Amino acid sequence: MRRLIVLPMAVLALGWTSGSALAATFSLAGHHATYALTLDTNRDASVIAATGTMTYDLTDTCTGWTTAQHMVIDMTDNDGQESKMVSDYATFETKDGTRLDFHSRQQTGSTTTEQLDGTAVLNHSGGHGHADFTNPTKSRVALPEGTLLPNSHTIAIISGAMAGKRFLSMPLFDGTGADGAQDTFVVIENRQAPHPEKWAPLASLPSSKVHIAFFDRTNAAQTPDYEIGMRYFDNGVADDLMMNFTDFAMNGTLIGFALRPAPRC
Repeated sequence: MRRLIVLPMAVLALGWTSGSALAATFSLAGHHATYALTLDTNRDASVIAATGTMTYDLTDTCTGWTTAQHMVIDMTDNDGQESKMVSDYATFETKDGTRLDFHSRQQTGSTTTEQLDGTAVLNHSGGHGHADFTNPTKSRVALPEGTLLPNSHTIAIISGAMAGKRFLSMPLFDGTGADGAQDTFVVIENRQAPHPEKWAPLASLPSSKVHIAFFDRTNAAQTPDYEIGMRYFDNGVADDLMMNFTDFAMNGTLIGFALRPAPRC
């Protein structure tokens, strides 16, 4: 969601690398997670009240992962107008990071404000390719060299944290925008050793606080379209979410969690 300027190679000494240069040293864990969403009151915004929930499901299907995310936010703006935003997102991504089938839909009230369906194909993970949209219109968009798909992007972030990296720069295509890939800039803020957790399966895992800014590649944007932050455990489970939508920001707390059994492949 933002265009990144390529910096001199000397920056590598500070921990900068591309996502496609990182090899995974772990596996994403299939899981179901539920988050309580609350308005970040420390930010100036046109939204004065907001609450919501989000569920996220990741399932290992042997050859790939399916994901399903459902988010509902009830908002009140400065004029006292109330509205409900509903967002649904579902994908299938192959484990080699070369194909993504995607569906996304956003609704405000009873009106569908955006819906995108299609398939993206890369010549290799971190390579180039194209995305074919089938809804609302048929179109093809080229994806640049270095593009990662969503789960591959997550793997690159966690692998970078494990390797002691501080900054990552990589294009991402996740099927949520008709313009194609977005530039992402990732800051890995700190790495935490395992410590007691509410959720027992996470208590033995290190975790990393990360911040991701998304830039529009088409406009050479200097400011991000939006930003998110989270604490990533080393199996891909996220907590302590921060989602900055520019007009308002929401915090997300993990309130329900269960691992999914590993498949018999």
